[in-house]
Amino acid sequence: MSSTMSSKIRVAGIVNDSITDGPGLRLTLFMQGCERNCPGCHNESALPLDGGNLYDAQEIMDIIRKNPMLSGVTFSGGEPMLQAEALLPLACMINEAGLDLAIYTGFTFEELLNQGNVSVMELLTYAQILIDGPFILEKRSLNLSFRGSSNQRILNMKESLRQGKAVEELSPVWTGESDIR
Repeated sequence: MSSTMSSKIRVAGIVNDSITDGPGLRLTLFMQGCERNCPGCHNESALPLDGGNLYDAQEIMDIIRKNPMLSGVTFSGGEPMLQAEALLPLACMINEAGLDLAIYTGFTFEELLNQGNVSVMELLTYAQILIDGPFILEKRSLNLSFRGSSNQRILNMKESLRQGKAVEELSPVWTGESDIR
């Protein structure tokens, strides 16, 4: 895995009141940079590794704190795992603020485990949810909660890390089996 190592976070965009990137009202941070180039990517402008704007973790946390209605934060892409090291301080601040953290990645949980990247593994410890797997156009479905294609999984990160294998999230607010979002 390539990395854009820096203390700064390269951001493609920030949505301060998302209801589509996880349950509740969330701040979604779209990371800049992805090497996958999945056909049908929903965020092609986030692909170039050198695009976007640079922020430090505190600047983003200040934006998060300005919205007291937030229930969580979502890291999306681009590919967040390319900036795992830079995201660690922000992920820690998000947890300390009592907000849940969800992370989208084009990698599978198994791929992340096999990489042995210390920063990626530490970042996963801060997340409650991981939506894993690449977007596959042929498996695209508009009927899935918080996923673009049916190969992507919504994983309970605490249990997945504890068991050392992917454990799917069963909460109805994530699975779509509830009217509550």
